[in-house]
Amino acid sequence: MNSTLPRTAYMLQIHNNPEQVNKFINQLISGDHVDVYVHIDKKYYETCNGRIIESPNVKVLNKSVDCEWGDISQVDTTLLLLNEVMSSQKTYDYVCLRSGQDLLVKNGFHNYLLENKGKVFLNYRSMKNELGLVELEWPRITRKRYTSAHPVRIYRRIAQELHRKGINVLPNKNYWPKDYSFYKGSQWFTIPYTVANYMIDFLQENKWYYKFFENTLIPDESFFHTLIMNSPYKADVVNNNLLFLKWGETLSDRNSPQYLKSEDIPQIEKSNQYFARKFDEQIDPLVVDYFTQKYSLRGVNEVSPNEEQLVIAD
Repeated sequence: MNSTLPRTAYMLQIHNNPEQVNKFINQLISGDHVDVYVHIDKKYYETCNGRIIESPNVKVLNKSVDCEWGDISQVDTTLLLLNEVMSSQKTYDYVCLRSGQDLLVKNGFHNYLLENKGKVFLNYRSMKNELGLVELEWPRITRKRYTSAHPVRIYRRIAQELHRKGINVLPNKNYWPKDYSFYKGSQWFTIPYTVANYMIDFLQENKWYYKFFENTLIPDESFFHTLIMNSPYKADVVNNNLLFLKWGETLSDRNSPQYLKSEDIPQIEKSNQYFARKFDEQIDPLVVDYFTQKYSLRGVNEVSPNEEQLVIAD
């Protein structure tokens, strides 16, 4: 096993609270084995650009995508970040996708990656009961977020129920291989650089793949999962994206992660995950300060075996 910690490229998709994002970035770049690539949602680019901390290890993309919920633009953003990492000509072991509302909530993450070298970390499940999300063409108006009993939300449910009964109101007629299965899960992942490189090469050589997902619903939760789970790296996948989420329970928020507050700290730490979302210091600054002051990539056990030997020798 390599005795040095894995070098990791962190890709952040952000849209607000640059000061809070900077606290997360400081958690990450506290070591010397990290680079952070930041994409700012186009809608917020002018208000956030120039407010991200300057560091040789931080790169803010000058290109920006207008990110919309449930739309291919979310996939476009991740692909833009992946291509930026690939074109950097730097050597990485892992690529980690996170949001600007994440925080590190446990020390020792890179040691964990070292111990699980080559593993792919993402949440996934079969889409056999949710195929309407990808096997139907969804008009743009339906690919928006609604938090009430909106007619579009009702339409989406009816369309998927009809699809389950074999009635396809707007079938996705784009090419799809019969031997490919669909998977979905939370969009956030930590993957070996070799897997990231495989995905970019695959997409360049197989234009039909992106085309199929272009007008599907919530493609960011199936695009990369399906690609990886139909790849030679399937056997390396661990069904865990190492991220704590607290899901809503009401009609308006049951499909959305809830804002984390100080009272959630025991549950977050008990989860044994390395990251958590979503935080907002405008809602609860104390929970943000708690984690950013307690944990970092240079925290307890976040040293390489070589460094441990040097400490002991001293």
